[in-house]
Amino acid sequence: MECDIEELRTLFLFEALSEAQLEWLCRQGTVECVEPGWVYREGEPATCFYVLLEGSLIMSRRVGEDDVEVSRSDQRGVYTGAWQAYLGDRVPQVYNNSVRVTVASRFYLLDAAKFAQLMREWFPMALHLLEGLFFGTQSTQQAIGQRERLLALGALSAGLTHELNNPASAAVRATASLRDRVAGMRHKLALIAEGSLERASLRTLVGLQEEAVERVAKAPALSPLEASDREDLLGEWFEANGIADGWDLAPTFVAAGLDESFLEKVAVTVAEATAQGATVEGAIRWINYTVETELLMNEIQDATTRVSTLVGAAKQYSQMDRAPFQTVDIHDLLSSTLLMLSRKLEGIEVVKEYDRSLPPVPVYAAEINQVWTNLIDNAVSAMGGSGTLTVRTARDEDRVLVEIGDSGPGVPEEIRTRIFEPFFTTKPFGEGTGLGLDISWRIVVNKHHGDIRVLSQPGETRFQVRLPLVAQAAAV
Repeated sequence: MECDIEELRTLFLFEALSEAQLEWLCRQGTVECVEPGWVYREGEPATCFYVLLEGSLIMSRRVGEDDVEVSRSDQRGVYTGAWQAYLGDRVPQVYNNSVRVTVASRFYLLDAAKFAQLMREWFPMALHLLEGLFFGTQSTQQAIGQRERLLALGALSAGLTHELNNPASAAVRATASLRDRVAGMRHKLALIAEGSLERASLRTLVGLQEEAVERVAKAPALSPLEASDREDLLGEWFEANGIADGWDLAPTFVAAGLDESFLEKVAVTVAEATAQGATVEGAIRWINYTVETELLMNEIQDATTRVSTLVGAAKQYSQMDRAPFQTVDIHDLLSSTLLMLSRKLEGIEVVKEYDRSLPPVPVYAAEINQVWTNLIDNAVSAMGGSGTLTVRTARDEDRVLVEIGDSGPGVPEEIRTRIFEPFFTTKPFGEGTGLGLDISWRIVVNKHHGDIRVLSQPGETRFQVRLPLVAQAAAV
């Protein structure tokens, strides 16, 4: 269609141009009528700059498998398309949204290369300002984003060091105590070897020792009140049988699951061997060394298992030695993140509502872990260190839904539309960069074609992340 200079002059975008500039636009550009349907699709090569002359357009962005409408306009002069062409190869020259029309519409079209030429020749100062603004903002985002990742890594490292130190210290203490108990057992063995116990009596005592070891493995978990009551009963038994410092022995026997009936069996066995010089106290202390040794070995095993679990969680969290993109159980990622953040979660009640029937999900696991870290960290901050953190998983049609909820004061309605903007933060100066949710949004939406949104009211805030169950190509 023929380009009309007078029509271009009526558009706010071109109203300040000279006659020569308007003539150049008409020579270099075209006017086209577009029937209802797609004008261009997100991700396609950006070849044209579009200006609406007549009609109506709808702009959308891809979220998962849906095209989500972000704006709609029938205002003459609105522009879209290859408007970043002036930046050249320094940015990907693809359409970053999709545009369609619902009624026959007319557009002024200018080739992307011609639009870049226009910007360089007509507005050199404005071009430099725009380039500085664009790349300056981009560099700032990258630098602060990297800083935020390093700060998060430092906090996680400090927490991991703290968590590793506890079981490591427990293992060292238990090892030192075990050495003392083994020395005591060697001493008792020497006394037995020098004694005159009959083989049958000695075999019975060893049998009781083995029974005590078996009971340690099956000892029930007791509440502090239950343990205290049982210790009182055993303490009285020891005192009645003339065993010195019996009250100090009682906690060990209770922890091992040994009761009065077991002690009576020991006493009967010793009574039968009295002629050979055996005593109840000697037998009890012999068994006490055995029980303490078993309990200490259990403590060392628990401590080393805890260390191994923490190291495994750290590898799971960082995805060390694993492919960047993989199909994983989403619960493994959540569990490793919660474990890595366990120090921050002290004082927080963590409620897990997992749908274990969910299939594995194709994700960039290390980056998804960063999303969980950002959302959980924000939730803890919102609750001021005390409250309830709820982590829920469920299936939402062809996507997996992960909810991170907190019992904090909520996100005010007036800022909910801004929380995913770069540098927007409600934290005090110096405590937040405002990039945590922006980074999370880009990881979920751009890289995984998923969706992230917030539902909030006082006392209940839920960040919902939806990830496709079928792998899709990551956005450029």
